[in-house]
Amino acid sequence: MNSSDNAPEGVRPRPVVDRLPKYAAGKPPVAIEGLTSYKLSSNENPLPPIPAVLQAIADQSDINRYPDPLSTKLRTALADFLGVPADDVVTGAGSLGALNQILSTFAGQNHDGKADEVIYAWRSFEAYPICVGVAGAESVQIPLLPDGRHDLEAMAAAVTVRTKVILLCTPNNPTGPILTAEETERFIQSVPAGVVVVIDEAYQEFVRNENAVEGIKLYRKYPNVVVLRTFSKAHGLAGLRVGYSVSGPDLTQHLRVTATPFAVSQIAERAAITSLENFDQVVERVQSLVDERDRVTAGLRELGWFVPEAQGNFVWLNLGENSAEFAGLAGERALSVRAFGNEGVRVSIGEVEANTRFLELCASYTKAPQPS
Repeated sequence: MNSSDNAPEGVRPRPVVDRLPKYAAGKPPVAIEGLTSYKLSSNENPLPPIPAVLQAIADQSDINRYPDPLSTKLRTALADFLGVPADDVVTGAGSLGALNQILSTFAGQNHDGKADEVIYAWRSFEAYPICVGVAGAESVQIPLLPDGRHDLEAMAAAVTVRTKVILLCTPNNPTGPILTAEETERFIQSVPAGVVVVIDEAYQEFVRNENAVEGIKLYRKYPNVVVLRTFSKAHGLAGLRVGYSVSGPDLTQHLRVTATPFAVSQIAERAAITSLENFDQVVERVQSLVDERDRVTAGLRELGWFVPEAQGNFVWLNLGENSAEFAGLAGERALSVRAFGNEGVRVSIGEVEANTRFLELCASYTKAPQPS
């Protein structure tokens, strides 16, 4: 008999933990002699924060004190910036932290032991199934359309009495397309008013499609709509973890109960406010990345490659079973990209040289991606 058979059983996590997918962060590039390495695997902004923000961070000295748990100054700045009441803004540790607060508030397991349902498109943001599972709710994943867009008709049809939250990711990460204003409003009107509809706009500043939904407009019309935003992408503050949700008082009164105290540090708050105060400079930097995104997508299409509408700071290659091979070839060129199993590869828009090297790799690769 194995001696371990008589050993006392160790500490075990909740059963759901063993069933959760593991979040896989983008890996750094491998160093290749003679080549500058570039990380294109995490949808990070390759540009640093604007100079005023860097100075604001350097000037912060009161980190021995706890931050304002309500992020009052940041919420006030966002209220002016967005044209919304400050009380409608709830901050969090990135938009992911704000999302966890929403799920903790509105979806979980009930007294009868049955789990609430959370509907979202798939593939979409990798953290969704983890966050939903940790909250105690059940994921209902609706496959994307062949062009990488949400199948809103199928999502509406999936709503049941157990549905409590629906997540709409626009632009969708990792595939790139946006949701239009018209189709999103039609979708909201088709689901029960008691279902919370979250419009996740992490990449909103990169969107150039004039028909794209604007979450703030819909939150003003529908009390069950929550908008998610972040300073991680356009503002280049991913390492400081500052995001927020915007929703009406019927929702925020409950969100404040579950909000993580002190989630946004005073350094992050000051940096975010300073970035808003100098938003014209942020816009210039974002436009430079949008120009590069458009150059990359045009280059891929000139090669005859299928590329879904790219409205974030990344492009999606539907390479299927060739995904790992392509990621490996990128690694040999000192580029790290994000392969999602046998589904496809997401490539973030990076420095000009990185984007050019990526296009050169694609020009030599013979297994072009196709619609799913």
